[in-house]
Amino acid sequence: MRKTLFAILQYALFLGAGIFLVWWSIHKLSEEAYAEFLTALKTANYYLLIPVFFILIASHFSRAIRWKILMKSMGYHPKTSNTFCAVMIGYLANFAFPRLGEVLKCTILSKYEKVPADKLVGTILVERAVDLVSFFIIILVSLLTQADVVGGYAMEKFKLYILSKNTGTTIFKLAVLIFLVSAFFLILRYLLRKYPDSKPIQKIRSIINGIIEGLLTLKNVKNKGRFILHSIFIWGCYLGGTYLGFFAIAQTSGLPVLSAFPVLAFGTIAMILTPGGIGLYPVLLMEAMKLYNVSESYGTANGWLQWSAQFLIVLVVGFLCLLILPYINKPKHEISKQHTQ
Repeated sequence: MRKTLFAILQYALFLGAGIFLVWWSIHKLSEEAYAEFLTALKTANYYLLIPVFFILIASHFSRAIRWKILMKSMGYHPKTSNTFCAVMIGYLANFAFPRLGEVLKCTILSKYEKVPADKLVGTILVERAVDLVSFFIIILVSLLTQADVVGGYAMEKFKLYILSKNTGTTIFKLAVLIFLVSAFFLILRYLLRKYPDSKPIQKIRSIINGIIEGLLTLKNVKNKGRFILHSIFIWGCYLGGTYLGFFAIAQTSGLPVLSAFPVLAFGTIAMILTPGGIGLYPVLLMEAMKLYNVSESYGTANGWLQWSAQFLIVLVVGFLCLLILPYINKPKHEISKQHTQ
């Protein structure tokens, strides 16, 4: 009961923050800027949503294959259709509850492919670690290639949050966090040794062993080259979709190709902080485009278009996957019997 209540409160908090950012990002525009915002949306090239759709679907399909490569290293061979559906349903769930999708896609695949869910959690951690490295590479490329634009912004934020008068408070909070994390692992280690035969402890040990086995899959991946290529392809699609999205509005169509790197970096942060980036994604994309002298009204409009395209893709394809997943996993004799009736 408490866990459910906490999940609801957490969702309400994140969703509330997203809705507030939606209101705030539009409300703070002046009357002139708001008129420009509406004009940009009315005159946008919505046909660009079609190629963006295929680019993002390709990235999701590649992510499903990359996940499948990790599972093969553990001796499991799930169907690509099931893996892809699990990925899309996971994305759909993330719009409802932050990070729920990671758990749900493991549960779904475990149900249809008989792969232990605790071992799948380890592969998710591997994927997130690789995505984190990819994200840092995006930031690094942004700083190296757009130093004159992004470098000044990064230094300004560094001075504000690191070298400000609140540095002592930041260090104190960091020390408390390190202490709490250390205390948690010490207590967990004590309980595992003190009560090895307890059912809850055995369950925790099983989960930990599954996670460790999953993390070790990266070391044992037979097709490391394919895994790396899929990772590059996934983030390449994100960059391509972001850059193509600039052309939806005339005022952002002149942005340089390399500007897609910092814009994607800002958008990724939004996706991490709020469910599906709701509210925050357009705001941060607008902030990134301001570095290239794009006005708030046009930057916000472009951000809303790019977020809407991603949301519609996940919504439509995710629901389709929910509908077809039970059907494609029915025994062949049951399907043929339905067709003959």
